[in-house]
Amino acid sequence: MSTDESDLIRRAIQGDREAFGDLVTAYQTVAFRVAFRMLGNQEDAEDATQEAFLRAFHAMDRFDPARAFGPWIKKITANLCLNLLERKTVLSWDPDWLPSAQDPEPTPEEQSELRDRNARIRAALLQLPPRYRAAIELRHFQGLTYSEMADALDCPLTQVKSDLYRARQILIDRTSAILHL
Repeated sequence: MSTDESDLIRRAIQGDREAFGDLVTAYQTVAFRVAFRMLGNQEDAEDATQEAFLRAFHAMDRFDPARAFGPWIKKITANLCLNLLERKTVLSWDPDWLPSAQDPEPTPEEQSELRDRNARIRAALLQLPPRYRAAIELRHFQGLTYSEMADALDCPLTQVKSDLYRARQILIDRTSAILHL
């Protein structure tokens, strides 16, 4: 954690709204990405990101200034998204949220096949149960370690490993035909 971030955190804990605004500016993209991948569309992700920062603002007095802000806002965002998904308030998704790995100059036919395949993979991801989707998001898209995932999801390390394993197995089953086109 940089000295600048430590200063912003200290000031935000003391109620400095401008310092908190600077933290929002620094981490809004990170929080949005978590929400977008979990919820599947831009509007819901924007709402969830805003709500996550509101919750963080109201909880700043309980934040440990010795810790980095990034993992904390990711945790708040992921948990908020899990709650939304469990209540089934958001079920739509945006087909453009996951960039495809493409050759430098794919043909129009190849581009169409890649878009179709990626849409099916995204659909499979969005059909995962919320806790499995959170495990995939935090591990593969956010790059968290198992310990960081357990902390973010507030669950035992063994559950994180189990959820991630099961999520991967479901995705393998659902996408194996897609990937071997």
